[in-house]
Amino acid sequence: MSSERVTVAATEAGERLDRVLAAHLAAHSRSRLKNLVQDGQVSLDGATITDPSLRVKPGQSFVIDVPAPILDKPEPQAMDLVIAFEDEHVIVIDKPAGLVVHPAAGNLDHTLVNALLAHCGDSLAGIGGVKRPGIVHRLDKDTSGLMIAAKTELAHKSLSADFAAHTLTRSYLAIARGVPNPLAGTIENRIGRSHANRKKMAVVGGSGGKTAITHYKTLKLFGLGASLVECRLATGRTHQIRVHLTALGHPLIGDQVYGRGRAANLPEAARLFPRQALHANLIGFRHPASGVYMEFNSALPGDIAELIKYLEAAAG
Repeated sequence: MSSERVTVAATEAGERLDRVLAAHLAAHSRSRLKNLVQDGQVSLDGATITDPSLRVKPGQSFVIDVPAPILDKPEPQAMDLVIAFEDEHVIVIDKPAGLVVHPAAGNLDHTLVNALLAHCGDSLAGIGGVKRPGIVHRLDKDTSGLMIAAKTELAHKSLSADFAAHTLTRSYLAIARGVPNPLAGTIENRIGRSHANRKKMAVVGGSGGKTAITHYKTLKLFGLGASLVECRLATGRTHQIRVHLTALGHPLIGDQVYGRGRAANLPEAARLFPRQALHANLIGFRHPASGVYMEFNSALPGDIAELIKYLEAAAG
């Protein structure tokens, strides 16, 4: 990733931010710069700016982080995949923690997309877009569990429409710090890019961000230090469960982005857990070709299962 700096001239006062950036950075198109702003890659005095229509003022100095270029066509790379279901239309993958879904800055290959291209062959290439073939949703790198990918254009359009309409069933199991109060409920607010840190999402006020709804239920308590919580998504915003549980006051154990500095009362194994303790344990969807509802479950992976055993022992 490289950085560019643009300082607003007196003659540019009141212009849109994306227009000013395009005038100074001829190597990038205005649409590319607009996307960088919306992706949280532009800052002013350390604060993230996400509105490309912002009217600029003379003397303002914007920093633009430009990610490294990504290959137009990801290369097939054979990898071991745990496949929960597959036919000629869709494939359901049980993704391990640590696997990135699609190529992006910092992870240009050895992603799920690369693995799917190798597994499915040329038939997958270009479905739903060249750079993210087959992908209709994603999980964070360090979140494990079930994902569905499309193998035909029909399947991609159908599943994308279902995701947009929030008609799929998606359940996650999370190990949260403390005990949610109440033990079950619905978290509804708006989530957008954090103004303080463009790499994070946050609950935002007013008309910013997008509506985010999470239904949660506490399944088990480990004393007062931690809880096993089921989260069902009514929407699918970036980092939604992580942001919502943090806003509730109960960040995920192991979350290095949203839960840092709050683990003093946890046993050592929980304090040192290396990833957010979040697993996509269930996905249900209407098959894009047959229309039949299908549902798949995934057992907790070994690391979270061991964490639960440790928490149970520590709680007595």
